[in-house]
Amino acid sequence: MNEPANASPQIHALLTDGSTVRIRPVLPGDHERVLRLYDGMSAENLRLRFFTANRSSAHQSADRLCTPASPGRRALLAEAGDELVGVAEYETLPGTGTEAEVGLAVSDHWHHRGAGTLLLEHLVSVARADGITQFCAEALAENHAMLKVFADLGLQTAGHFDGPEVHCTVRLAEDETYLSAVDLRGRTADVASLRPLLRPRSVAVIGPGRHPGSVGRAVLRNLRHGGFTGRLFAVHPHAPVVLGVPTYPNVAALPLTPDLAVLAVRASAVPLVAEECGKRGVRSLLVVSSGLDAQQAQALQSACRWYGMRLAGPNCLGVANTDRGIGLDATFAADPPQPGSAGVAVQSGGVGIALLSGLSRLGIGVSTFVSLGDKYDVSGNDLLQWWECDDRTDLALLHLESFGNPRTFSRTARRVTRRMPVLTVDAGRTDAGRRAAASHTAAAATSTMTRQALFTQAGVTATRSIAELLETAALLHAQPLPGGRRIAVVSNAGGTGVLAADACAEAGLTVPPLPSAVTAALLKELPHGAVADNPVDTTAAVSEDQLRACLSVISVAEEVDAVLVSLVPTAVAAATGDRLPRAVTCLPRDLACPIVAVLPDQEASVRLLSAGGGSIPAYADPQAAAHALAHAVSRAKWLSRDTGRIPPLEGIHSARAEGIAAAYLSAHPEGGWLEPRDGAALLDCYGIPRLPWGWAANEDEAVREAERLSGPDGPVVLKAYVPGMIHKTEQHAVCLDLRGDAQIRAAHRGFVTRFHGRLAGVLVQPLAERGLELLAGVVQDDVFGPLVLFGLGGTATEVLADHAARLAPLTDQDVHDLISTPRCAPLLLGHRGARAVDVGCLEQLLLRLSQLAGDLPELAEADFNPVIAGPDGVAVADVRIRLTPSRTYDAYLRRLR
Repeated sequence: MNEPANASPQIHALLTDGSTVRIRPVLPGDHERVLRLYDGMSAENLRLRFFTANRSSAHQSADRLCTPASPGRRALLAEAGDELVGVAEYETLPGTGTEAEVGLAVSDHWHHRGAGTLLLEHLVSVARADGITQFCAEALAENHAMLKVFADLGLQTAGHFDGPEVHCTVRLAEDETYLSAVDLRGRTADVASLRPLLRPRSVAVIGPGRHPGSVGRAVLRNLRHGGFTGRLFAVHPHAPVVLGVPTYPNVAALPLTPDLAVLAVRASAVPLVAEECGKRGVRSLLVVSSGLDAQQAQALQSACRWYGMRLAGPNCLGVANTDRGIGLDATFAADPPQPGSAGVAVQSGGVGIALLSGLSRLGIGVSTFVSLGDKYDVSGNDLLQWWECDDRTDLALLHLESFGNPRTFSRTARRVTRRMPVLTVDAGRTDAGRRAAASHTAAAATSTMTRQALFTQAGVTATRSIAELLETAALLHAQPLPGGRRIAVVSNAGGTGVLAADACAEAGLTVPPLPSAVTAALLKELPHGAVADNPVDTTAAVSEDQLRACLSVISVAEEVDAVLVSLVPTAVAAATGDRLPRAVTCLPRDLACPIVAVLPDQEASVRLLSAGGGSIPAYADPQAAAHALAHAVSRAKWLSRDTGRIPPLEGIHSARAEGIAAAYLSAHPEGGWLEPRDGAALLDCYGIPRLPWGWAANEDEAVREAERLSGPDGPVVLKAYVPGMIHKTEQHAVCLDLRGDAQIRAAHRGFVTRFHGRLAGVLVQPLAERGLELLAGVVQDDVFGPLVLFGLGGTATEVLADHAARLAPLTDQDVHDLISTPRCAPLLLGHRGARAVDVGCLEQLLLRLSQLAGDLPELAEADFNPVIAGPDGVAVADVRIRLTPSRTYDAYLRRLR
């Protein structure tokens, strides 16, 4: 493995056929390699690229490509191992500054594998960061392949003919069409790259061991017993045969190159064995070994990237594919996974074993199982794309302790969750129950809030435990989704019915009274003494036939969205031979209303009752049933709503805002809090409404500004500006309702005394009209991107912590959810006769804040508190903005971890 001796940034990405390439800037030292690329091209391809078969044009291009990069001129190359795959470049056209000519060349035998398109995607990303808005290119009209590359990018393109040539223009504005095209290309490449891992034609287990307790030996045993249909080998330096499988002394001695190599060797040997596999041409590695140190980990990752191998692990349980045509069980689990329809991806091996066992017990089984382990490469996002294209998977279960690229995960999950339920355990809820201890946005935001925002926006069902995950999976697998949250509770014991009703209410469901017509119909079917309210108490005397008739009536009532049946064994039923649960399972299977059972006497927390071609989930605890129903209601609501769009905004001046940020960071390279004047200027760039204000360096200026803003008699507000101060009210840095010169001067002198030597100035504002005090803000998360917060503001924000959060960019649907989620939401709509606030203006404020955060990655935190909201509009009364140095990061650029 001979990696180039330079420190240039490089990105690894997948081509359409699943192979891996590295993309990096072209360097002067690449000149000979670029020449060899051009010299290896056929005369026809040279003619199509340079409009002549004369190689002198190609040599001139190599000279230009390999000169040091300069503003307005960039060049990228793609390479696989030691081989140069292709090059792409752009150079700004004279006199434009925003338009550049683009060129592309790909090695002959790398054509039709997506290399050119991938290079252009990365070149577009670089160009955008440089301020380029449009590419132009000249191509021969007969160069259909190149014209198709431009047309299929997903960007807005145009072309006109000029004799034998076509002049193409490509606008670089990123929109949903482009992102969707990138998604499709990424999904195609990802699935192709995972085939050697999940559908291998041959497997070699390296390090099977001769002792019964060996992990490698357990993997080999499971592969044999699982009925793997491909070729199976083992690598062991001393044993000629292990468990009846032919063994070879090393990877090089194998009779053929395996698609998948399972590494079960000591940690120190993993990098060397991975290198041997790469040289042999192995396409994927499964590393079950653990305990790699940082150097060994880096060596393993480097080998996988250099040789283009996908990697599951290390420190993992293994992978499995229960397709009968594959029969792959490359795990060291004690029990084989049962075939089924659930795709499972976990980081923890223990969680994996628990999920495999639970799904087998439920009879759901798995289609594909991947233990991600330390997740050096293959991730949950990869598996979502695999299941999306897998006609066997209809339920996705994830246990992820970290996210490599949450924004890509969000886009993928939003798409996949429209096809199948995606469930996860919200692991690491270390901030659960914690109240925000400060009023600024960064203190209010928590990792729990950020993850929940990701899951909510992506439609992922987040549960609190493995048990809840399985309980919810059972319902989503077996029953239709409810049309709403109205639950009818039926029981043969009043006490259990009350417990079930309480559980439903606590889970956010409703147990409404039944209409009189339904009540009357129920009483005709039930024994004397039954209560047909909701909950319905059938009494212990209910027979199997009576219960079935009761459920038939209630399950078709328009006022009922789901039915929860709680049944306890009684002596009456035992004496008559009635089996009450059978009344539930014998209902017609075409009911649109989901039905769940609660059987407190059963041992399992959840099981599926066979119901004539279908099944009904039965829970031991009504709370488990209620939580599962609540998750099903949330999924139904998410599926029924509009996907949302990012509406266009008027009056946005992004370039001016970027200039303000650049000027501040030039003067303060370490970053910090903007002064009030710069903060106000940023708000003005995005049309965010704010209260009028003035700046005063002394008390005379304070008096003049007060008179300008509110006339000679006020009232006005004075706020001391002390750099770094967060809690103005606690520090007595705010004086309200000041009237006349004397009060203003006295307040200013008080600030000077109180903040001696630290007072940088005073803000003067007219006293705001009465309104609801809200908080709006954003925090830039290094991994998740901008998180927008909204909720109750003012001094109450510390005590109540009534906030909701969504990840930017916000759609109109996200903004609606953001406003309606906090507990204070009824106050916005007019509570007990009060006038509603201007919700439209509030939505605009949040959308503009979202775009501000998206345009400025330097914006570490913005805190608008309070935002005064009233019937006639909203306005920011106080703003604090913190900037930090930040590199531009294209979250949607195709790349491997």
